[in-house]
Parts: sequence; structure tokens; C-alpha cells
Amino acid sequence: MVCTMESDYKRILVTSALPYANGPLHLGHLAGAYLPADIYVRYQRLKKRDVVYICGSDEHGVPITIAAERKKVSPQSIVDEFHYRNKEAFAKFGIAFDYYGRTSAKIHHETSQEIFLRLHKKGIFKVKTEKQLFDKKANMFLADRYVKGTCPVCSNPEAYGDQCEKCGSTLSPSELINPKSAITGEPPEYRETKHWYLPLGDFQENVAKWIETRKHWKTNVLGQVKSWLSEGLADRAVTRDLSWGVPVPLEEAKGKVLYVWFDAPIGYISATKEWAVLQGRPDLWKLYWQDNHTKLVHFIGKDNIVFHCIMFPATLMELGDYVLPDNVPANEFLNLQGNKLSTSRNYAVWLDDYLQKFPVDPLRYYLTFNAPETKDADFTWQDFQQHNNSELADIMGNFINRTLTFAGKQFNGCIPERGVTDELDKQMLAILQDAPQKIGDLIEEYEFRRAIIALVDIGRAANKYFNDQEPWRSAKDNKSKCATTISICIHAVQTLALLMQPFMPESAARTWAMLGFTGNIQEIPWDTAGDCLLTPGAAFGPVSILFRKFEDTEIQPEIDRLRAISEAMFPAPATEKKEPETPKIKYEDFAKLDLRIARVLEAEKVEKADKLLKLLIQIGSEQRQIIAGVAKYYTPQEMIGKKIVVIANLEPAKIRGLESNGMLLAAEDEKGEFSVLMPEKDLDSGAKIR
Repeated sequence: MVCTMESDYKRILVTSALPYANGPLHLGHLAGAYLPADIYVRYQRLKKRDVVYICGSDEHGVPITIAAERKKVSPQSIVDEFHYRNKEAFAKFGIAFDYYGRTSAKIHHETSQEIFLRLHKKGIFKVKTEKQLFDKKANMFLADRYVKGTCPVCSNPEAYGDQCEKCGSTLSPSELINPKSAITGEPPEYRETKHWYLPLGDFQENVAKWIETRKHWKTNVLGQVKSWLSEGLADRAVTRDLSWGVPVPLEEAKGKVLYVWFDAPIGYISATKEWAVLQGRPDLWKLYWQDNHTKLVHFIGKDNIVFHCIMFPATLMELGDYVLPDNVPANEFLNLQGNKLSTSRNYAVWLDDYLQKFPVDPLRYYLTFNAPETKDADFTWQDFQQHNNSELADIMGNFINRTLTFAGKQFNGCIPERGVTDELDKQMLAILQDAPQKIGDLIEEYEFRRAIIALVDIGRAANKYFNDQEPWRSAKDNKSKCATTISICIHAVQTLALLMQPFMPESAARTWAMLGFTGNIQEIPWDTAGDCLLTPGAAFGPVSILFRKFEDTEIQPEIDRLRAISEAMFPAPATEKKEPETPKIKYEDFAKLDLRIARVLEAEKVEKADKLLKLLIQIGSEQRQIIAGVAKYYTPQEMIGKKIVVIANLEPAKIRGLESNGMLLAAEDEKGEFSVLMPEKDLDSGAKIR
């Protein structure tokens, strides 16, 4: 049941990835899955479309039980604390869910069990008996995170059974040296256990055909999905031996729970059911999940792509009566001050902490402007301060304040009558008239960064118009012209207020009140934002500073806190080695290099070479193969679709018997942080670097 035409849709169902209820929210969460969804939903509401926004807490899985053990409390008390704490933080940040559920709810358990049983009765699952580590003293099988031992890669003695946090290697419990139970410290033994598997390989053909219809998806999403498909889908367990979760509804599976990857997306369905009950129409959820006129959109981070683009759709396909996602606009990761976020080391900007010190909308603005839409982005406090001060305060806020303050002095705080318009007036009015369509189209395409830049550009244009018309001069010798100028400027303030709503709703409402409107700004349709809704002679309200500037004294403590944590995470070497002086070259030598932008079409690991990837790249109309030593830092699926910088005129070379026709450029700093060089803007492949 897949819709392909926009006109086919009667309603929109939007979901954001369910955050784990084992800790507070940080900026990485907001930038990835929640702020983009909120902008999209607020816009659709202003378009007067039937849209429902569903989310909730993911309250099952090993991270919850580990957090509970650390605090010596029950898993339920952990999820209760963070469910309500995060729900409140989302509300303060302006995330306007229609319903925020939780996977520990009874209706979620019932829905997950019902779906499992439907698949079980169809004979979908494969049952396998396997050996798994067992703690005799605790009398329980051990999940990956409950096994600790020595990392086989870096010899870290505190590596977990799924990952070494020191070197970042992905592991399995069987790879650890001298494994021990993280619960009792005892060496575990292998025992046989039975589990139910979803045979994803059996569904691969159907999933692949469906993915081919998703040509409008983002390249980073399609690249990762196609990489998984090219490697072949394997069976994946839907049950596990754990005490906390949704019990498997089979007598022979007593003591087992559903794997969290399987039950968490079902939380979207169960939360929609709870929302429908609150509407007084318990069956209403079916319209949003089982009617093919629904447009389903999942907002997630890139670590959830495989679950939302392959595993959950495969499950829904097998059920046969659910809609499939129209789009999954996944974002990449948000880094922090040049390093990766680390919640375990407190290297994060926590939302609760931010909200105690700074206003909401500047953060909503900056996270949208700096969104990791197609590649990882970096949040820095200095950049946040600079964009707030130069764009929100100096452009948007300055225009609104100067317009209303001037009108207050020259026209007694009332909206002046508009007279004859000149060419500059008409140009400004055309910009305002076109703005809802221009910004709306970008939001429809999930290009929120470009949309908010277009919004600020209206503020820039309005400031220029004010300056060019010089109303301070016409106020003295041509009051009618001055009135027209200020009327159009107030019209621009009105348009900015209405178009600000999806991005900065609090500031939009404040601006609306300054204009003297008493009604709810959210009731004004988006498409009328460029029209003049002002009544000449009407008084506007009290004027106040919309966006204040942030002082260095506010920002520096935040920088210092992160720097201290960073230095502890990455201590400087005892003796600094002086970099050897690089010999100078002439420009003519540099000019011999043909540096080009290339797009990665395919990527795969080179056999028996831990560091090498074989890449098929496109430079303009030409395709060629290069071998790159980036496998320690990037998976093949992460490389597919990326725009990279290559030396295009390097003589071909043989590496591990494979021809490499070009060289990829990358950088590594003193802390060992590595990055392939990529253009900031989405330049065409073949573009020459000068």
C-alpha cells in the first residue's frame, strides 16, 4: 500500500525516533530527529492539512537495565523519571507532539505481541537454537552489554561485548579476551538458548523493489540502504533473553522478551492508538496506519536508517495492511566543539541546562541553520553566538524593532495609510508575496537549512528596503511617501512573523503581539503570509527587543567546561613534537594538481586489508576506481553518496593488486580525529578546485 502522488494524500502521519528513557536530552537529539520534524509539522498545520505528530519514550532494552543497576533502582523507576523529564524538556523547547507515548504502556505491549503473533501464525519466523554466554551466579543469559573483557584490538581491559569505548571497535562477546559477567564479575559459560528470527533475506527482493520507488529520498539515506542490500540481508533475532521488555507471547518462549529493535517502531502504532482514544474515536488510528491515502514520514538520525528503511518496512509488508513510509529524511550526526558527543563523559550540551541559561528560539534557529542534513555538522558556542548576534539580533530583530519604533514616533503607534508605490516598493512587495511559496517548497522537500536562510534573506531585503527608501528623510518633506514605506515595512514584519512560526514559534507570537493582533497567530493560513493583513489606523502593541545579543561572559563558561572535558578525554602528549617545516613550493607546482569534486557511487572493503576501501567514483561524466585507506573510519555504506575531493591527474597505481586511478584527500589532527575532505555546499561532481 504505497502512495506516490502528493494529490493522493488526505492526511500526514509524522513520527520521530523514540528517545531512550535512560538519560536526558542533548543537542544531538534535537538536531537529528525532533526539531526538523517539528518544523515540518508546524508548517503542515499552517497549511491547514490533516497532520498528526507521534513520538514517545523507548523504555525497553539493555541501556535501561544498566542505568537501573547503576542507580540500584528498578527499570520502571528509571523510565518513569526520564519519560516525564524529557517530555517536559521537549515541551519547553517547543516540540509540539500530538501525542507522546511510552513503550512500557499496556497498549504498546498488547500491540507488539499482536503483531508478533500475526507473523508467527503466518510462519514467518525462523527458530534457531544457539549458544550464548550465561552467568551461573546470576542465573541469566547475558546480553552483549553485560559482558566485559579485554578488547582484542587495543587491549582495553574494560571493553563491552558489543563495543570497545576506547578504540571504537565493534565487537561480539565471543571476541573478548577473558570475558566476565558485568553483573557478578564471574566468568560466563556458553549454554544453548532458543530464539525467533526474522528472515530478512527472504524479504530482500520486495524491499529492494520498494526502495527503487523511493527516488525522492535523500542520497545519504539511499546510499546506506543500498549498501545493506548489496551486502545481502541476514536473519535477525526478534527475541532475546532479558527480564525487561515486552514478553514474547508464546509458552515455549517463557522468560524471553521482544528485541527492542522490533518493538520500538511498533511504538509509533501503539502511541497513535492512544491518541485516537483521547480523540474519542478508538478506531481513528487505522486511518493513519491502514489507509493508503496517508503520507507516513519518519524523522530519524542516521544510526536508525536500517531499522526504518529496511526492517520495519519489511515487517509492515509481511503484515500486508499497513502503509509504508513515503519518506525517511534522516539527518547525520551533530558533533560538539570539534569532537564527537560523549554522554558517558558529560561531553554534551544538555537541553535542560541550556534552557536554564538561554532563550529557546536562538537554539532552534542555529540548529536549523547548522543542521546535519547531508553530512555531520559541528556545534560550537562561538558560532552559535555569532549567528545569533549577527543574524537574529542585527538583521531580523533590528528590522522589526526599527520599523515599529519609527512608526511609533512618526505615526503615533498606528499603522499608516499606504499611498502610491514606486519601483522599490513593488520589488519589496513581490518578495513578500513570493516568500510563502518559496520557503514552503523548501520545507516540503525537507530542506530546512535552506528554508531558514531564505527567511533571514527576507529580513536582509527588508532592512535594505528601509535604508534605500530613507523614511527619516521623507518624514520631513514627503509624509505620504514615508507612510507608504513604513506601511510596507510593517507588512514585512507581519510576513516575517507568520513565516517564523515553524522555526521560532515563540518569537513569531511575540512579533504578532507587537503588531497589535490579539488572535492566535497559528490560525492564520500559511499561504496568506505575504498578503497585507494590516488595517490602516490600527494601533500596534508595546515594542520590545525580540532577539538579544549574547555576551562573551555568557558563552565563555560553556566553552571552558567543554574544553576541560575534552582535555581529559584527549590528554596532550607529555612532550610536544615540533612539526617538520614544510618546504615552500611555487604556484606553478600547485597548479599542476587537478583537484576535483567527485561523488562516491559504490564502496566495498578490500579483501584482507583492514584499512582499504574500493570506491567507484564519478567525476563529471567519467567513472573511475580509487583505493582509499579510510576503512578504519568509514563503513562502505557511509561513503556511498558522499561528495569528496580527489586528485584527478595522479598516475594510476596498483594497491593490493587493484588499480587506483586518483587519490582521495583527507585530514587527521593531533587527537587522531580523521575526516575525508568534503565540500560545504552540494557542488556538482567534476567541479574544479581552484
